[in-house]
Formats: sequence, C-alpha cells, structure tokens
Amino acid sequence: MIDKPAFCRTFLACSASLLALAPLPAAAQRAPVAIHISAKPLAAALNELAQSTRTNILFSPDAVKGLRATAVRGVLTPEKAARQLVLGTSLEVVRDDVGALIIRKRAEPGRARGEAAARTPGVTAAVAAPVRIASADARLTDLGVSVDGAQGTSVAAPIDDTGLAEIVVTAQKRAESLQDTPISIAALGAADIERAGVNEISDLRSQVPTLQITPHPNSGVSTRIFMRGVGNNDDQITQDPSVAVYVDGVYVARTQGMASEVAELERVEVLRGPQGSLYGRNATGGAINFITREPDLDDLRIKQTFTVGNYDHFRTRTNVNLPLADTIAVELGYMHTERDGFVDNLGTGVERFGDQRRDAYRAGVLWQPSDDFNIRYTYDRSEISDTPIFMAQVPLFPGKGQRPSEGSPFVNNLKRNDVVAQGHNLTATWDVADSLTLKSITGYRKLDNQTYQNYHSGVLGPFALLDSSSLIHQDQFSQEFQAVGDAFDDRLRYVLGAYYFDEDADGFDVSRQPARRSASERTVTIGNRAYAVYGQATFTPSWLDERLHLTGGLRWSRDERKASLQETLIPASGIPAVGPTTPASKAFENFSPTIVAAFDVTEDVNIYAKMVRGYKSGGFNTRASTLERFAEGFGPETLTSYELGFKSTLLDKRLRLNIAAFMSDYKDIQVNLRSDPLNVGITDVLNAGKAKVKGVELDITVRPVDPLTISFSYAYLNGDYKEVIDATGTDRSEFFRFINMAPNTITAKLDYQFPATGIGQPGIYVDYYYQDRITTSTSDPRYQAPSYGLLDLRFTLSDIPIGFGSWRLSAFGRNLTDKEYYIAHFNSGVPSAFFGQPRTYGLELTFEY
Repeated sequence: MIDKPAFCRTFLACSASLLALAPLPAAAQRAPVAIHISAKPLAAALNELAQSTRTNILFSPDAVKGLRATAVRGVLTPEKAARQLVLGTSLEVVRDDVGALIIRKRAEPGRARGEAAARTPGVTAAVAAPVRIASADARLTDLGVSVDGAQGTSVAAPIDDTGLAEIVVTAQKRAESLQDTPISIAALGAADIERAGVNEISDLRSQVPTLQITPHPNSGVSTRIFMRGVGNNDDQITQDPSVAVYVDGVYVARTQGMASEVAELERVEVLRGPQGSLYGRNATGGAINFITREPDLDDLRIKQTFTVGNYDHFRTRTNVNLPLADTIAVELGYMHTERDGFVDNLGTGVERFGDQRRDAYRAGVLWQPSDDFNIRYTYDRSEISDTPIFMAQVPLFPGKGQRPSEGSPFVNNLKRNDVVAQGHNLTATWDVADSLTLKSITGYRKLDNQTYQNYHSGVLGPFALLDSSSLIHQDQFSQEFQAVGDAFDDRLRYVLGAYYFDEDADGFDVSRQPARRSASERTVTIGNRAYAVYGQATFTPSWLDERLHLTGGLRWSRDERKASLQETLIPASGIPAVGPTTPASKAFENFSPTIVAAFDVTEDVNIYAKMVRGYKSGGFNTRASTLERFAEGFGPETLTSYELGFKSTLLDKRLRLNIAAFMSDYKDIQVNLRSDPLNVGITDVLNAGKAKVKGVELDITVRPVDPLTISFSYAYLNGDYKEVIDATGTDRSEFFRFINMAPNTITAKLDYQFPATGIGQPGIYVDYYYQDRITTSTSDPRYQAPSYGLLDLRFTLSDIPIGFGSWRLSAFGRNLTDKEYYIAHFNSGVPSAFFGQPRTYGLELTFEY
C-alpha cells in the first residue's frame, strides 16, 4: 500500500529538482564544456559532473557503491563525460525525455534499452532502490525515492557563478581547457575580440606579447609576422612564412584578404613557439588559428553591427544564421569597411595614402544528419581597394621623424591596390565512437593581388626614387585527414594525421626609376607540393593518481619546390635586355619530434616540460645577386625549443596565472645578406646562421570582485646570433641582431561592469600596450623603432531595453594619447618608416537576435 502523503512529498521534491533544469534548452545540454574530473569514487565524480555542467544525473547509491571513476579531462558533452566515468563498470548512461541522465545497470538481453528512460520524467516510479539526483543547481543534491515512499533529502550549497570562465581551445586538435594544454597560448574569445576592436590580423599585434605584425614596404596589404623573434622580413611567393595562419583548420599560405574578418569569430588562438607534430604545415615561429562560429541548427540568429568614426570611418557587418530544417543550417555574412588615410596626396591620382576600402562576403552550410556526423562548407570572398601606405623619410636612430599629414606634390598617378581573395572549406566530422573521431578538412584558396607603391617622390627631386607595381595570381589546395581518439579507459589520447598541400602561383612586377628613366621587369612562377604524416599521443599512467601525462609526437614532412625567374632591364634608351628564364627545383625532408611531460600538482595547478622542433622549408630568392644564386636556392631552417610551463587557477577560480619560460636553438637560419651596398633591392639568402633565443611569457587574469576583471601579460625576449657565415666564409655574427624582437612587451586590460540601470548595463574596457625599442635591420643598428605605449578605451551600454532583440552601443577610442610611433623602420634608398595610426574614435551599434 502506497503512503499517499509521502508519495506526494517525494513526487513534488523530484519535480522541483527536475524543473530547476527544465529552462536549459536541448542544445545547451548537448553542448561540450570543459571538464576536469580526477579519479575518485564514482558517486563523487557524478556529483561533480552534475555541478560543473548543470545537468541532472539520476543514479542508485547501491549501484555505484564501491565503484571508482576513471579520470576525465577535455571538452565533452555531459553525456559523453558520464559514459567515460562509468567505463569498465556494468553501468550505462541513458537520457530521459526531460534531458536528465540516468545511470543504470546495462539492459538485459531482450529488454528494450530505452524502456526505463521512456517512463515518467525522472523515472521516479520505476526504481525500487533509493535514487540519488545529482542536481544541476545543487538545491536538491540527495533525494531518496522508493515505491514504498521511503525518502530522504539534503540540500547542498548553490553553485558559485563568480570566478573566471573556462577558456576552451583546440590547439591540440581536440577541444580542451586552456589550462590543461601544455602550450604557451594567448586565446581571445568573441567578447575579447569585440572589446579590443580586433578587425584584422594586424590588430593582434597589440594583444599578444612576442607577436609582431608589420606591413611589407612594397605592399601594405601583405603582412610580415614575427613570433618570439622568428619571422620573415621579406614577402616572396617563393618563400614560406615562419608563422603559420589557419582559418578553421585550413592553412593560408598568403595572408592577403579577410577570410577571418567577415565571419563571426568564436576565438583566436595564438600558439607561441614551433608547431611540429600536430600540424600539416610546420612552422618555426608559431601559429595563429582563427576559429569561426559554426551554423546553429536550433535558433535563428541575426547580428548587425554599424561603426562610425573619425577619418570618415564607416563599417557595417551582417551575420545571419538560418536553421532550414532539423539537420540543416545556413550562415550568411557581409562586411563593408572604409576609412580615410591620415596622409593627403598632393600629387595626382587618389586623394590620400592609407585609405581603406574593403568588402567581404561569406556563406556556409552545416548538414548534420545524425548526432555523430556532420559536414560543414564555407565560402569567403574579400575585395580590397586600399591605397598604398605612405612611406616617410625619417632620420636614422637615435633620431626620430614626425608623423606626416601630407605627401609630395610630385607624386604621379598614385593608384589603388586591387586584391581579391576567395576560399572554400569543406570539413566532415564523424564520431565513429565515443573514443574515436575522424575528420576531413579540404581547402581551396585563390588570390589575385595587384599592388602599387610610391617611394619618396620629391625627396631627392621632382620624381620618385622608385615606383613599383606587382601582380600575383596564386591558388592553393590542401587536404588533411585526422583521427582523434582515446583508448585504455582514456589513459591514452592520440591524434593521427595526413596532409597534402599544392600551391601554384605566378607573379609579375615592375620597378621604375623615374630619375634614370629606366625600369626592370621580373616574372616569377612557383609550383609547391608538400606531404606530411604526423602523430601525437598522451599517456596517463595509473600511478600517481593519474596526475602524470607523458606525450610524444613525430611529424614527417616532404616539400617539393619548383620556381622560375626571368628578368628584363629597360634602359632610358635603346633595346631592352631580355634575360633568360631560369628554372630551379629542390626537395626537402624533415622529421620533427615533440616530447612533453605534464603533471597535475592539484586539480587547479599543473606544470609541464617540453621539447619541440619546428621546421621551415627551403626555397628560392627572387632578389638574388645572380641567376645562379637564384637557382641554387636555400635550404630549410630548424628551431628546437625547450620550454617549462606553469598553469594555475587559484583563489576559488578568481585568479588565473600562467608562466612559460623557453630557450630555443635556431639552426641553418635563412639569413638575408646585402650583396650590393648601392642597391637595397639585391640580397642573397644563405643558410648561414646559428642562434639562441630565450624568453619568458607571463599571463595573469584576476577577478577580485564580480564586476571587475583585470588581465596583465608580459613577455621578455633575448636573441643572440652565435654564427653567421657570409659568402666568403667569414663569421659576421657580431654584426647581426634579431629584428622585430622587443626585449620587453606588456599588455594590460581592465573590464568593469557597472550596476544595471533602467537604460541598460554600462561597462568600461581599458587596454594598454607597451613595446620596447626594437631593431629592424639585421646588420645595421641605425634602423630601430623607438619604444611606445598605446592606450585604448571602450565604454559600452549593453542590454538596452528596446523591446526586441539585444542592443549594444559602444563609444571607443584607440591611441587616445595620439602617440606618434613607427610600425616599421627600414632602408628604401633613404631611411624610411611606416607610422602607426593616430588617435581614432567612434561609435558602434550592435543588434543581436
């Protein structure tokens, strides 16, 4: 006989616990989250999982009594994490019709697996033994229920929503917590990107210490990226970059275009140091990963942003997510931005130097016919019609020039650049089992790049020192296969991959010397093929409470490179001298290892030691002193990094403190050596160098009180050439210095949310960046960019009550002190510099639905 009052009390208690979770949408319950649960009794592990993921979990205390859960680490759905916790037991995990997870004995043969889950919500009437409900909100942690009415309840403390949010990264090809990843990473989430005003790749320079991004003198839309002092000072289609850039897993060999700007970015990951065994394309300096938000199958989403500011700045960006069916969703994006440059052109042609005129388009589709399989396709197109950056004549260091506001009246027919970049990405993901995911990433990109530059009109007379134009057509195809899995009760986690890359390009550039009425033309072609196989595995032995993690990885690479060069000299009078077409080809192979030992001191503190080797392919130099030097080419360079790291989350998750210290052996460095002191355009690249680079990277984030978050990052770098052998066999290392390597760099950020008001939620964001003086020429110490600091500010009023959707209005200012600073200092016939942006400010209105 059932005791009705007791039964009612039990039923109401169960209902209250389950209704606490009911507002969570199904998509949120399926979403992966960062989970770090150490090996412990199964009951305690299930309760911890419920608390950390806000998921109701029902289980019988008798069923889990005496059982021990294995450790679970990574970014997983609550259901997958629960299945890993019960691995090796006779239990299984099912989800009932209100979204709760039920831990029960495996179904007997002949019994329907979903029978228990198909009963009443909470399965309270189906269980004879007392049931424990691991409640998401912890208001009813223990609730005993039996059909005869026996019951018992206890109330746990509510979950603390304060503290720092977990940061999820995919640097190791699987989603995991930043704090569990043994790599020095700077990660910016979507909110960080918006607050900091990161609209293009060059904006990352002031966000990540040890990262330097500068424009190339010949083309303002071409970026030179340095990380930890390692990078390319030139931009040639016959050479690979030292820092690899990826958009949704696709390697972007030439960074012109805005594939990442028009998309809704989920995050940007900057991986500092060589990336060897986990990436198809190797890199000696590091990698920058742009991860975009994928289409959502559940909700219609619209985001519209308008920005206006000084220098006639206007920017509009539209992103739309359209669920078309239960299994298909589409994303659409458009962006237009324009801003006037700060240097007027007093000559003929376009009105100003440094104008921005850009349009970008994006479309994508996600097809997910089942929970364990999906295909995502995206297309992006960028059209850039910027005008050339103004190249100012400045004194040699320690002198410093003033930021100009106008150019010379002798500029003749200054033209806009014309750049069109487009790309396709097709990614298929198949969760073969809970312990294995297969992925295919197919990418194709195409670039048409026509740029112009005027060198110092009016400096030495009523003419330009040099007037150049360049036209490049490039396309690339890449295919990567990945297998990401785990075995032996999650003690072994592995990544296997195979990669193919194919790039073809042709370039034609013209350099005119108006004073001599002469010119030179150069035609270049390339054909690059790259193959790679890589693997990395992390083993967690059962001893030491599963706190030790040992990782080994290896990557084999083969690069096959072909190129040709043809030059024509056009004199002031007479017949042009048409040179022969010189072919060149080389092939390179490399093995790059990775070894890591990581130890969890506590659940919130871990340390690691690692050795990783990076490799950059050899190539050819189109600015070589002779055709023979061009055909000879240069070989690959390698960098072996030794790193110690400390990562911690302290003070009840209010303080995040990460430190990395490293020392790198840099060998066979591809060094640019000036071959003709009278011609800055002629250099030879030799594998002439050996060097050591050492540094420290510190990242601190603290949330002392709920409304306030403070971040501080610091980097110290020191590089020393040990050997530089020139063409005559002479060691010239004493004259060589690392370029774009600031000894000290600081970023400091403050984010404060004021109490909500009747007109919205006000907040303020302050960002300060400081960079030490840097050397900008490897062999001439007179070329240096002085130290500087930049102060940015953003005031935001969010959650404005306008009746529908979410409205946000921001007022922002960048370089508020109007600091005059160089972003590059170089020799282009006379000492020259590019200046950074002056003070800019404006308003930004964002609507989201």
